[in-house]
Amino acid sequence: MMKFKPNQTRTYDREGFKKRAACLCFRSELEDEVLLVSSSRYPDQWIVPGGGMEPEEEPGGAAEREVYEEAGVKGKLGRLLGIFEQNQDRKHRTYVYVLTVTEILEDWEDSVNIGRKREWFKVEDAIKVLQCHKPVHAEYLEKLKLGCSPTNGNSTVPSLADNNALFVTAAQTSGLPSSIR
Repeated sequence: MMKFKPNQTRTYDREGFKKRAACLCFRSELEDEVLLVSSSRYPDQWIVPGGGMEPEEEPGGAAEREVYEEAGVKGKLGRLLGIFEQNQDRKHRTYVYVLTVTEILEDWEDSVNIGRKREWFKVEDAIKVLQCHKPVHAEYLEKLKLGCSPTNGNSTVPSLADNNALFVTAAQTSGLPSSIR
């Protein structure tokens, strides 16, 4: 069952990319277990919770709203992991944040309305699951492993006014061996 979004206004940046926001939701600050949700389009496949930004909405607020709607969790919003582009078919630009979960709702909007499920995965397992259906979502976790871990001191969020900060495209990681991607 697909999600019906009445009166949704899609927002785009100056280059025509749809503006999206998402969170890697972790069980703890160790960032070793991540929460994935079932896809509304393909319920047997897992994705990172996220969606379109509303007009006048800040990326961090949009990310928190999306995980509340899709995963039924609240938490402490952490650093901006990066801004990821998906050029080929969809032309999305997604702000991806780290969120440490502090509250888990028993029933939430998408579980009631469309039967969405959620499940905790070890980061390595989540990467494998996401590579099949949503490789760009797997890239979020691969970037996390490459150096944005909570222990390396890289916990500052860059200014979002700086339009050239932290863009990652599939082309930047596709040539690397999977062991270091």
